[in-house]
Amino acid sequence: MFGEAETWYRVAGDLRPGDADAPAPLVVLHGGPGGTHDYLLSLVDLASDRAVIHYDQVGNGRSTHYPDRGAEFWTVDLFVRELHNLVDALGVAGRHHVLGQSWGGFLAEEYALTQPGGLGALVLADTAASWADFASEAGKLRAELPEDVQATLDKHEAAGTYDDPEYVEACLVFYRRHVCRIEWPPEVAATFEFLEQDPTVYRTMNGPSEFHIIGSCKDWQVKDRLPEIRLPTLIVSGRYDEATPALQQVLLDGIAGSEWVCFEESSHMPHVEERERYMQVVGDWLARYD
Repeated sequence: MFGEAETWYRVAGDLRPGDADAPAPLVVLHGGPGGTHDYLLSLVDLASDRAVIHYDQVGNGRSTHYPDRGAEFWTVDLFVRELHNLVDALGVAGRHHVLGQSWGGFLAEEYALTQPGGLGALVLADTAASWADFASEAGKLRAELPEDVQATLDKHEAAGTYDDPEYVEACLVFYRRHVCRIEWPPEVAATFEFLEQDPTVYRTMNGPSEFHIIGSCKDWQVKDRLPEIRLPTLIVSGRYDEATPALQQVLLDGIAGSEWVCFEESSHMPHVEERERYMQVVGDWLARYD
């Protein structure tokens, strides 16, 4: 339970709370905001070495939904508090790693800035330290789309007709270039289906698409606070990622001792686009900090 809400979670592998000799569990923070854990299920590949905890953030997927609540409720702080509540409830607050992907990386940075005593290491995947910078970089990529696609996007954004199939199809042109460049596995499609069923969190905090960011958190940033993150930090992203290399460089420069691995054949989801290599890189790196 998280207050009056329920946070849905799943654990792959053996949690072994209190066992100081066990590899630290990995808590996986999904993106969106408003997505679900499904598209990150490939990370169970790491469960042969450590417990892997997935969850659906409140308002999303299988957790409690609040479709009538507005921007005053859907805050970054809400999700930080939910994460603290989850690791406490699972008995792993004293020893765990965190991997945050996309918006989950924003959340992971904010969580790390609360200085949790048991957080051992951080993986920032396909993310940034500023929502406005993310929007700016996505805008540059959008400008490279075919002119007719851009015109369709412009038309529907001006009219606010974000649910029009024509707008959705135009967004997919961007997504197939910069979100997932392979045929979408069922678990990736499932997250987008959940998002379509209840877009409350995504539309409120982000906006109608990955590149039209007009939501309540459009001005969020922690660039000036990155030096306060004093944890082993691995940064991962794809060469064609909407979270561009320029955004990764800000993280790399801001977090002392951090390392960056760029997956050359991937966009925003190297965990499915280059799954085998991704698990090798992330798994080997986490093992250094157990």
